[in-house]
Amino acid sequence: MPHIVHATAAEHLEAGETRPDGVTLAAFAGVALIGGGNAVAIKIGLHELAPFWGAAIRFLSASVILLVFVAATRRPIPGGRALAGVLIYGALSFGGSYAFAYYALTEVTAGTGMVTLALVPLFTVLLAAAQRIEEFRVNRLAGAAVSVAGIGLVFYDRLGTASPTALAALLAGGLCIAQGTITIKRFPRVDPVVENAIALGFGGLFLLLLSFVFGEAWIVPREPQSIASLVYLSVIGSIALFGLYLFVIGRWTASGASYALLIMPVMAIALGALLLGETISVAFGIGAAVILGGVWLGAFAPHRGATS
Repeated sequence: MPHIVHATAAEHLEAGETRPDGVTLAAFAGVALIGGGNAVAIKIGLHELAPFWGAAIRFLSASVILLVFVAATRRPIPGGRALAGVLIYGALSFGGSYAFAYYALTEVTAGTGMVTLALVPLFTVLLAAAQRIEEFRVNRLAGAAVSVAGIGLVFYDRLGTASPTALAALLAGGLCIAQGTITIKRFPRVDPVVENAIALGFGGLFLLLLSFVFGEAWIVPREPQSIASLVYLSVIGSIALFGLYLFVIGRWTASGASYALLIMPVMAIALGALLLGETISVAFGIGAAVILGGVWLGAFAPHRGATS
């Protein structure tokens, strides 16, 4: 079975279609929901596990599970440019982005981090156009900008001051996520299961190295909540989440798929209220409506052609 996929739904979308089909849209919704749940699970796990260590064992556990499945199903391992693309994707999306984010979150508030995460679709639109992966469209840029404003409303009472170094780290993490998404488009397509198996392992090893450098305690989780958090993050929050994300990218545009990141904070707050008893403010309701409006404008609204 060849590991390179030649014709994808995303190519047909770029040729003129503007909206994903029902299956892609369902996967997109799954990415947003699971991503929001990850924020709650990470918060629970951090009570016992150090940040880099927790992320490393999450990714490495998921990678081992997937590698066993890859071996059992005899899926081919890519080589050449395809393998290079997988490693770059892993280094950016799982290594670099999480390293920068966790470094910044030792200083900034979660609200500041979420607002910065909302910049990822903006970065994706600009980087995809600059690298000629997608045509530049005004509605994509406008939709991302509107959604950023909505994120600001959601977290306006949770933002805090941060040093230039911490803010630079957050921006670098956002750029890593955006470029990681675009990398998938720049290299030959690989079986999503194999791609995640290798990329998660590569990113996990990088985070494990950082954990060692920063002298984190390498402990095995013992608290039931920490164990449940790790199992969820490894299976649902990594294997399912990133598998769905690659599926969406394969059938849609990179910028379109990135809009799921804008919905994740809304899902995180809603799940936090449901599972952890956190309060929901009026600003959340207003901001959530603005975010969804921006996502519709940038990802789903009909367009009148590209702007160069």
